[in-house]
Amino acid sequence: MATRSRIAIEKKGVDGTAIVESIYCHWDGYPSNNGKLLLENYQDREKVEKLISLGDISFLAEEVEPSGPHSFENPQGGVVVAYHRDRGEDLRRPRANHSRQGFVRSDVEAYGYLFTLEGEWLFVDGHKSASTRKAIPLQEVVKS
Repeated sequence: MATRSRIAIEKKGVDGTAIVESIYCHWDGYPSNNGKLLLENYQDREKVEKLISLGDISFLAEEVEPSGPHSFENPQGGVVVAYHRDRGEDLRRPRANHSRQGFVRSDVEAYGYLFTLEGEWLFVDGHKSASTRKAIPLQEVVKS
C-alpha cells in the first residue's frame, strides 16, 4: 500500500506575494523516507525546482536526473521516477496554493513537505484536521 505525500516549493509570485507549487508522490511518503531524503539531498533551491518541474512522481530518490538508461519499468538506482518523463503520461503541472497556510490546509495526502523561501524544509501531517494543522521544521520530525 502506498504512503502518499505532496512535495512543495514556496516561490515569489509576479506580484511579490508567495505562491506554493506542489507535486504528488505516490510511494514512501513517511518522514523516515521522503523526509530524510529531502533533508539529506534537496537543500539547493535549483534542485528542488527541478524536482517540482517533473510533475507528479512515483517515488522520490537522491537524484532528479538519470545519468544513463532510466524508465518507469527499469529505473536507474537512486533516481526519481516521474510519471511524465519516465512513463510517458501527460504532464500534470504542479498544483498551486496562494500561500504557505493554503498549502498546509490543503490535501497534502498523508504527509506534506514544503521548501520555504528561506530554504528550510517544513513538515505537515495530513492525518490531522486541516483547521488545526501546523507546519513544523522537518528536522524536528526526522532525527539523524
